[in-house]
Amino acid sequence: MRESVIYQEIEAQAEEKGLAKGRKQEARLIALNLLNEGMSVDLIARVTSLTVEQVQHLQQN
Repeated sequence: MRESVIYQEIEAQAEEKGLAKGRKQEARLIALNLLNEGMSVDLIARVTSLTVEQVQHLQQN
């Protein structure tokens, strides 16, 4: 029984980690689209919750 609970906890943590990774990837994609539309780096950072440095890195690549 205890193993089942541990397994469920590990599974929930893995799922949350995957969801967080997906949200971060989505924020990057949105930032790239906004950069292509000419939006400022500062505004993109505010609306996507990425750092200015992260947005600048996307802009350079």
